Order: sequence, then structure tokens, then C-alpha cells
Amino acid sequence: MQSGGAEGSPGAGRTGRGPGSGKAPPAGISSGAPDFPGGDPIKILMPSLSPTMEEGNIVKWLKKEGEAVSAGDALCEIETDKAVVTLDASDDGILAKIVVEEGSKNIRLGSLIGLIVEEGEDWKHVEIPKDVGPPPPVSKPSEPRPSPEPQISIPVKKEHIPGTLRFRLSPAARNILEKHSLDASQGTATGPRGIFTKEDALKLVQLKQTGKITESRPTPAPAATPTAPSPLQATAGPSYPRPVIPPVSTPGQPNAVGTFTEIPASNIRRVIAKRLTESKSTVPHAYATADCDLGAVLKVRQDLVKDDIKVSVNDFIIKAAAVTLKQMPDVNVSWDGEGPKQLPFIDISVAVATDKGLLTPIIKDAAAKGIQEIADSVKALSKKARDGKLLPEEYQGGSFSISNLGMFGIDEFTAVINPPQACILAVGRFRPVLKLTEDEEGNAKLQQRQLITVTMSSDSRVVDDELATRFLKSFKANLENPIRLA
Repeated sequence: MQSGGAEGSPGAGRTGRGPGSGKAPPAGISSGAPDFPGGDPIKILMPSLSPTMEEGNIVKWLKKEGEAVSAGDALCEIETDKAVVTLDASDDGILAKIVVEEGSKNIRLGSLIGLIVEEGEDWKHVEIPKDVGPPPPVSKPSEPRPSPEPQISIPVKKEHIPGTLRFRLSPAARNILEKHSLDASQGTATGPRGIFTKEDALKLVQLKQTGKITESRPTPAPAATPTAPSPLQATAGPSYPRPVIPPVSTPGQPNAVGTFTEIPASNIRRVIAKRLTESKSTVPHAYATADCDLGAVLKVRQDLVKDDIKVSVNDFIIKAAAVTLKQMPDVNVSWDGEGPKQLPFIDISVAVATDKGLLTPIIKDAAAKGIQEIADSVKALSKKARDGKLLPEEYQGGSFSISNLGMFGIDEFTAVINPPQACILAVGRFRPVLKLTEDEEGNAKLQQRQLITVTMSSDSRVVDDELATRFLKSFKANLENPIRLA
């Protein structure tokens, strides 16, 4: 997902990865510990490389400790919530200390990740400034310490022998067991997730009344010897006890019964999940669907192929959406939390599926571009998105989104709006359909047509149903008559 322009940050300058990437101006430089001989070291801080970025991952250090660096040299690769971006040095010097090793994850913004000293200084003895220490590890939460045993005397809870099964008791079961001086370990829990229920407690009371079990009270004996279970217990319970706490799997070992494998989420996936959840829970989505005849588009496309010009149906859809937005500026709006904003540009965000999640690179000023220019832009941006080399300005912003699943064989679907945008167009595959038409003489005949189904999700706060319907009607007319797109 994307939002407004990138924010500045302390630390070093930055550029995007890959050929043709532009450079951002270097950010501020902060001084280090005053007791370092020869001058203060330059701090390299985790920068903010996108407006929604809160943490970053150090993918790889491109310089080693003791290696000379010049202004503009790439220091390391940082995975943001959008892409992988290189962090550049803002001054000449020597990389004296790598504070955060490569592979480290969830480094907070502004955290110290390295130090640079001037050439000729003793880089081997540089000290980490006292005012900025290394970021605390956040990869795994620490296990909570066991709370001290309460001083309140509860017979059933205190008389727990190591190795015996402890049950979670329902309130009714606990009252019954305490009233009749019974222990849950004398019976079998049959409730969901190993809960000892009221019915389980009543069965113990019946067994006590028939003399098959005795009262269970705490005794001062230092140790207790395990006793063999009674025949009734052996037959009544399942072949294995229900776990009170779900079992834990061991890395590198076959999964135990009832366990699962935790999949680490990248920064991009976490941000996508957060934005989608916010969109569906805060934006009132409305939907409108239309079928479009692609006969004329496919004919134009075939003619372009003869001239060795390769364009896709999706390129025509992008152009048709941009032209329609130019004709209907009331749809080219956004919602900033306080009210609608009329956008002066027509930038189309195109959804691209990558291994790290769905990204939306932007076709700038799409209404003014030709079909071939749009096709070239889509190919270049899609490749950069899959390689993780998109620059912030290539995915932040946009006024209208298009998501096409036609290449996956999907007939139609609905998409989630990408705030602060007001609309997203979901496009299915084009499919042959027989339709009853009339020839020039008025005779009815069956004719095969190539149709696609498009569904527009719109923010009802700024694009109501009537406006969305008119937009789809105009979009359909533009797409079915490619001459209008010239």
C-alpha cells in the first residue's frame, strides 16, 4: 500500500537500488561521544524511508569495518515496509563500527546502527556513544517469569505432585470439588481444551459416595509415591491426557500433534495487513459491476502486433480508466480523514503481486500517455516491484487503483480500497460469451463476444452509488471504443 511523500530522517542519505535510481539529499549528521580522540564519530541512524515506516531490517552491510567510504557510497541495504533500499554515506571517512549486524530485524527508527570516523583516526578503538546505545532486541518476546505462589491456602491447588496432570476448572466444578474435598486429578476432564467441567466433578462425587475413591486432602508428608490408576480411570479416560497448554513444536524436529509452524512476516506483509484491516474497518465500501465488450480492443491490439508493438489488454484498461477520470474529475478524489480532496493529477496505481506481498507502483499522468508508453511503464515498474527496487516516489501517492486477476483465470472479484484513494477497479479475465444480436436486415443471430467483468469498489463518503454508476458507464463506453482513448 502507499501514502504520501517520504519523510526526512537523521542519519545518512539514501537512494533506491538498481540502475537509474535517483538520490535523495543527505540528511543531518549527529556527533558522537566527546571523549573520542581526534574528533567525534559520525552516527549512522536507522532512517525513515517511507511515511508508514516504523521499523527496518538490516538486509546486508555493503562496507566492512575499517573500510574507507566516500560521500554517496552505499553502506547497507535496509528493508522498509515497502521495499529494499540502500543507505548511502553522507560524508567521507572510515566505517569504524557496525553496531547492528546484518540480518537484524525490527530496528526502530533513530536507532544507532553504525559509526564513521574521519580518515587517519584510530577506528579500531572507537566507542559507542553513551547517549545512543544499540537498540534492544525485539525479535522474540521474553518469557514471563513465574509469579510467586500465593499465600492463600487452597487444598486442591497446593497439593500438586510434579508429573501429575493439572486441570483448568470451571467455576462450578471448583465449588463442587472444594465442597466434597476432592481433587480433579482423580477424574477425567471432558470439556473443550481440557477443561474440568461441572459434569466431571459430579461423577467424582458419585464415585466417592459409592466408596470407589476417597477424599483428597493435603497431608504434611514430604513426598508422595505415585499410585496405579484404578481400572475405572484407565477405561474412562482417553488413551492420552488432554493437554492443558497446547504443545510446542521444536525447530528442526517433526511437528508434534496439535502444533503449528509460525511463519515470520516481513515488514511489507505487516504493513499490508495493517492497511487492509484499517481500510475494511473504517472505509464504507460500495460496489458496482459492469460487463465490457473487448472486441474492438482485441482488434486494435492485433493491428499493433503486426507493427511489432506489444501491449496488453490491461494497458487499454489503465488508459480507459485515466481518460474517464479526466472526463469525471469528481471521481478523482481522496479522503484525508476530514473531508474529500480534489486531486490535480491522474496517477493510476497498478497492483503487482510479489513474493513479499501486493505492491502498487504508479503510472504517472496516465491520461496523457499513449498505450505503448503505458505498456513500457507497467513492464519496467512491475519488474522493479518484484526485485524490491521501487523508489518511494514510484509507489507513494496515486489517485485510482486497478487490480487485474484475469491472468489467473478469475472471472470477477471485489478489491479493497487503498486509502486515501477513493476507488479501486477489480478486473477479471476476458471470456467468450454468445449474445443474441441483430444484423443489418434486423434478423436475430447468435454472435460470440469477448467480455470482461469489472467491479469498482468506491468510498461512499466521496463517491456515491449514482456517481460510481455513471463512472462505470463512461468507462465501458471508452473501453469499447478505443478511438476515444487517442
